[in-house]
Amino acid sequence: MIETLDHWINGDADSGSGDRSGPVYDPAKGIVAKQVRFGTADDVDRAVQAASAAFTSWGNASIAKRQQVLFAFRELLNARRDELAAILTAEHGKVLSDAAGEIARGLEVVEFACGMPHLSKGTYSLNASTDVDVFTVKEPLGVVGIISPFNFPAMVPLWFFPIAIAAGNTVVLKPSEKDPTAASWMAGLLKEAGLPDGVFNVVHGDKEAVDALLTHPDVSAISFVGSTPIAKYVYETATREGKRVQALGGAKNHMLVLPDADLDLAADAAVNAGFGSAGERCMAISVLVAVDPVGDELISKITERMGTLRTGDGRGSADMGPLITREHRDKVAGYLDVAGTDGATVVVDGRGVEADGETDGFWLGPSLVDKVPTSSTVYTDEIFGPVLSVVRVGSYAEGVELINSVPYGNGTAIFTNDGGAARRFMREIQVGMVGINVPIPVPVAYHSFGGWKASMFGDAKAYGPHGVEFFTRDKTITSRWLDPSHGGLNLGFPQND
Repeated sequence: MIETLDHWINGDADSGSGDRSGPVYDPAKGIVAKQVRFGTADDVDRAVQAASAAFTSWGNASIAKRQQVLFAFRELLNARRDELAAILTAEHGKVLSDAAGEIARGLEVVEFACGMPHLSKGTYSLNASTDVDVFTVKEPLGVVGIISPFNFPAMVPLWFFPIAIAAGNTVVLKPSEKDPTAASWMAGLLKEAGLPDGVFNVVHGDKEAVDALLTHPDVSAISFVGSTPIAKYVYETATREGKRVQALGGAKNHMLVLPDADLDLAADAAVNAGFGSAGERCMAISVLVAVDPVGDELISKITERMGTLRTGDGRGSADMGPLITREHRDKVAGYLDVAGTDGATVVVDGRGVEADGETDGFWLGPSLVDKVPTSSTVYTDEIFGPVLSVVRVGSYAEGVELINSVPYGNGTAIFTNDGGAARRFMREIQVGMVGINVPIPVPVAYHSFGGWKASMFGDAKAYGPHGVEFFTRDKTITSRWLDPSHGGLNLGFPQND
């Protein structure tokens, strides 16, 4: 019999009240490795109740106490990162080195959250009026919900819950049902670090659990990462319930290569950013915009590099692993058929890849499609797989116009040796994150992550200063302590003096 993964509620594994479950695959083998329980609205309610009860003491705990727990969690996570990386590779399929990188970026946010004593300081105005002081304090919200995607089952939750917990909130996390074990593993690690029961809870499941979290009256805020249609749904549903929401959506990230660029550097970047994690990341480069006459040479260099990539089981020596499910693999592969129908040129077809792994694995090799029409769904859809499209343009201005016309605004990059062109691009491009000779411009933890337009719903980006603001709320106090010599009454309206 295969293992069934439980929820984590009030500091312990919990089998829940429902009888539904879902398969968790090992995508490199194409087999069901375990089952995960699907939570009901009652399960979500019990988790929220546990979090609400824990908030009474955790929200009033000293900053020093909360900091000690975060420091301990950081040390445990750092010491056991290889264990977590193995979980990620087994359930998502990404190669071990990529899984290690995911954990490292998540650790950065934990370390940022360890600085909460400085980050949560308020402001003070002495003698704003005669003998009147005005000051602000930052207080936690209460119970917050986190809904995370399959592509980064450790890093995305780590974008949110360390800051939420350090600020004094309690958490209910609903991870992806496709690779859920990392969430439960981190819950156990937080308990080992000394986090009180109920402060961090995990409810597994599907839309039923999500909707229960979005509409629960005792949940104050929702953090979400996923596709744009679902991000919009999450934002509209939760804000209608009066919740604070940050909902990060999809992307179609472009990389503009100017004629003066170092084409070897650009080719390396395109391959790394297009095929890392099998293209299953919202910051992947999915469209290469080549300013001719460099298109042919760039295609040649990229094709040469793609020929050296090894697709296979991430636990071995592969460069790229499988896709998350068979259905997703088939959907992504279908875009290569569309490309041919729409008049594009399939330069490298990954459907026939000979993978280093079990034959039933969800394999699709790196694929390259040239001269993609901008009317094709290969260009317009977020494919979320190892398919790199190339669009040829005649000038810098044409490239910028093309990128700015896309409904998404997550990230983009320019490759050039011209500082003036790079600075102009930085100012003219309409996206939230820009790379200059950097293909995946994911900010470090003390800046904030998030896009524009259809890539972001809500006002607060993830982690960094935006994360601190999102998980706290300001309270302003106006205070007057009377001098002992004061006497008499004055019933007039207070005035500045």
